[in-house]
Amino acid sequence: MVTRRRRPRGLASRFFLAQAIVVAASILAAVVVAFLAGPPIFHEHLLIAGYAVDSPELLHVERAYRDTNLIILGVALVTAAVCASAVTWFFTRRLRRPLTALTEAAQGMARGRYDTRVPAIGAGAEVDAVAASFNTMAERLERTEELRRRMLSDLAHEMRTPISVLTVYCEALQDGVAHWDEATHELMTDQLGRLTRLVEDIHDVSRAEEGRIDLDRVEQPAGEFARSAAEAHREAYAAKGVRLDLDIDDDAGVVEVDRQRMGQVLGNLLTNALRHTPPGGQVSLGVARLSPGRVALRVTDTGDGIAAEHLSRVFERFWRGDSARDRDHGGSGIGLTISRALVEAHGGTLTVTSPGPGAGAVFAVELPSRQRVRPSPAEATRSPSLLDTP
Repeated sequence: MVTRRRRPRGLASRFFLAQAIVVAASILAAVVVAFLAGPPIFHEHLLIAGYAVDSPELLHVERAYRDTNLIILGVALVTAAVCASAVTWFFTRRLRRPLTALTEAAQGMARGRYDTRVPAIGAGAEVDAVAASFNTMAERLERTEELRRRMLSDLAHEMRTPISVLTVYCEALQDGVAHWDEATHELMTDQLGRLTRLVEDIHDVSRAEEGRIDLDRVEQPAGEFARSAAEAHREAYAAKGVRLDLDIDDDAGVVEVDRQRMGQVLGNLLTNALRHTPPGGQVSLGVARLSPGRVALRVTDTGDGIAAEHLSRVFERFWRGDSARDRDHGGSGIGLTISRALVEAHGGTLTVTSPGPGAGAVFAVELPSRQRVRPSPAEATRSPSLLDTP
C-alpha cells in the first residue's frame, strides 16, 4: 500500500488558520454573552420598565432582541471572515517575498553561487536581521572560497618548480645522463627542503588562521625573546655584511606569549629584512612601551622598501614584491602571513609601513603587556634566609 506524503501547510494557510481561530473564539464569546447572559438581563430591565410578565409586548420585544442579535452575529461573522482573509493575504504577501528571496538565495548558495545576496525589502526588523545575517554569511563564504581557490592555484604554482627539477634529475639519473655527485645531492636536497618547508608553512598558516594553534604562554620581559631572536640571526647577518642593531627598552613591560611562536614571528621578520637589505645596509630591532598595557617590537631595515600600492598585499599568501621574485631567495611566500596570524592569536597586531621603493620598511608588532614590577632596594639587597629555601 502506497501512502501519500502529506504536504506541509504553507505560510498563507497557517496565517488564515490562526486568524480563523481568533475569529471563531471571538464569535463564540459573543454568542455566549448574547444568548446566555443577554436575555435575562434584558428581561429584568423590561420588568423594571413596567412591562407585565405575560404581556404580548414583552414577548415581542424579547423576540426582536434575539433576532437582532442573531442578525448582528451573522453579519459580524461574515465581516470577520472577510477581514481575516484580507489581512492574511496582505501580511502573507509581505512576508512571502523576502522568505522566497531567502529560499532562492539559500538554494543558490547550495549550488555554489556564493555571490548571491538578499536585497533589503523592509518586511520587518526580524526578517531584515535574517537577511543581513545571510548576506554576511554569504560574503564570508565567498571570501573563503576565493581564498581557497587562490591558495590552491598558488600552491600548485609554488610546487611546480621543485617538482619539475626533481623529475628532470631523476630521469637524468635513470638514463645515465647525470651522475650522483655532491652538486646533484645539494640540488636535490634544496628542492626537497623547499617542498618540506612549503608544506609545513601551509600547515602552520592554516592552523593559525583557523585558531587551532595551542599557545604555551608564559610571562617574560619583552626584551628577552627579542635579544634571543637577534642572537640567533647574528651569523646570517654577518655573512651577508648587514649590520643588526638592538634598541631595547628594559622597562618596556612584561608580555604573556608563547616564546617559541613569538620567536618564529621575529625570526620571519628578521629573515625578511635580511633578504631585502643589500650588503652594507642596516637592520634595527627595537622594543619600546607604547602606552600602559601596550608594547611594540619594530624591525626596521634600509632595504628595498615597498610601494604604497603594495602595502595592503604584503601579508597575503604567496604574494611577493618585484624584488622578491627570485624563487631561490624569495622564501615560501607565506612567512609574513604566518607571522600576522600568530601575532593576532596573541591578541596583538602586525603592521607594515614604508616611505617607498628603496627607502626601507618598518614591521611593527604590538602586543598587550603589563608593567614589570621591579624589586625594592631593600628586597634586592637583603640576604637569603631559610624562608627562601623551597
